[in-house]
Amino acid sequence: MTVTTEQARWFHETFEKLADNVEKAVLGKRNVIRLVLTALLSEGHLLLEDYPGTGKTQLARALANTVQGSHARIQFTPDLLPSDVTGVTVYDQGKGAFEFHPGPIFHSIVLADEINRASPKTQSALLEVMEEGRVTVDGATRDVGRPFMVIATQNPIEQAGTYRLPEAQLDRFLMKTSVGYPDQNATVELLMNSSVRDRATLVTPIITAPTVTQMAEMADQVYIDPAIVAYVSALVDESRRHKHVRLGASMRGCLALVRTAKVWALAEGRSQVLPDDVKSLAEPVLCHRLILDPEAMFNGVTVEDVIGDLLTSVPAPTERVA
Repeated sequence: MTVTTEQARWFHETFEKLADNVEKAVLGKRNVIRLVLTALLSEGHLLLEDYPGTGKTQLARALANTVQGSHARIQFTPDLLPSDVTGVTVYDQGKGAFEFHPGPIFHSIVLADEINRASPKTQSALLEVMEEGRVTVDGATRDVGRPFMVIATQNPIEQAGTYRLPEAQLDRFLMKTSVGYPDQNATVELLMNSSVRDRATLVTPIITAPTVTQMAEMADQVYIDPAIVAYVSALVDESRRHKHVRLGASMRGCLALVRTAKVWALAEGRSQVLPDDVKSLAEPVLCHRLILDPEAMFNGVTVEDVIGDLLTSVPAPTERVA
């Protein structure tokens, strides 16, 4: 089963409408919005790392408001408990039985604000649900349903009283990106409309949760040539051998590149993946999965530099295999 031309056109038009809707809240950040939507339609999770006041929370809330479904915001703090996230089983004296009270994780889109301020024990409450889409409380396993997406934010400069996310949890985020400061035109427009306190309220739902699931399933059918699959494998393999890298990309990162490339291609109105799709997504998909050698970091080498080296040294395919 392959994606037809009509389906690809419908996906592209719907994707652009979603991007237009989110852009009402976050001006001048079209590429970032496309990355966020790609993560949603790839059924993955997103980590937003940026400075205060750049619109991380606005972007997450605007996406949540775009989808007709339930969404919740969890403010991560040092005293937050795992049960505050997943839920808790309580004994009901009237009924004489235990009842499960679901936590905020049982929503379609969950905003985990300042995730690195919670303790590692609380952070680990997200591990199972982010990977398997289900929560185990008191021995009972409960599905959170589809679609399901965690959007986590963290501040890269205020590290006092924070707990760094472990590599195992970072790897569960499909992509990591930053919003960045707005350009001159967007800044002027924001200042001219300074009376609008919360721009996320301008965003209204335009797509249902079942349609999001339908689009994700459609993206799974996008054709990817074996030559491009081999290219993705070579990029990931080379990341493990790079001279500045202590830990390269995992197999989960390899799968993430393929999944996001399919959505990216379909968002462009194409039913097949091109090497440029992989190149466009290499940085947001791999940047949080690479651990640099301490000496390289001391010398000013960045993860972005390493990914640039990988894209330069590993030749992209120029011919189809099948």
